[in-house]
Amino acid sequence: MALLSPSDQAKLREAFAEMRHSVKILFFTQTLGCETCPQARQIIDELPPLSDKITVDEVNLVLDAEKAKRYGVDRVPALALVGPDGDGQERDSRIRFLGTPAGYEFMSLINAVLLVGGRESNLTESNRKKIAAVATPLTFQVFTTPT
Repeated sequence: MALLSPSDQAKLREAFAEMRHSVKILFFTQTLGCETCPQARQIIDELPPLSDKITVDEVNLVLDAEKAKRYGVDRVPALALVGPDGDGQERDSRIRFLGTPAGYEFMSLINAVLLVGGRESNLTESNRKKIAAVATPLTFQVFTTPT
């Protein structure tokens, strides 16, 4: 049974149609010890049917520990978004989601997929210049909770 209503599916199809690039969602999971992995999988499995530019690859945290380490993932469920670089080669967007992307996190996931897929951000030109001026690597972490 689909989690998204037909009208929500139609809105997402319309939004995803504007994507210029393909997006791969790496779904990090494990068979044992992850109560929320099936729910996370059910949510992300609703996206590929809405656009031929979205794919999901499952990565087992235990069996493919090297790949998990390469993407900096050490818990499940987790998502890593991958898109093309300027030469069309796969590039890690460095966008991660930890936990089940439900509720408010679902819309954050959709926006992230659209950004990796080539949609322009809503940043002002002034803010773009400020970000471009940052010379040292930074890590931003955003935590959300349904409460």
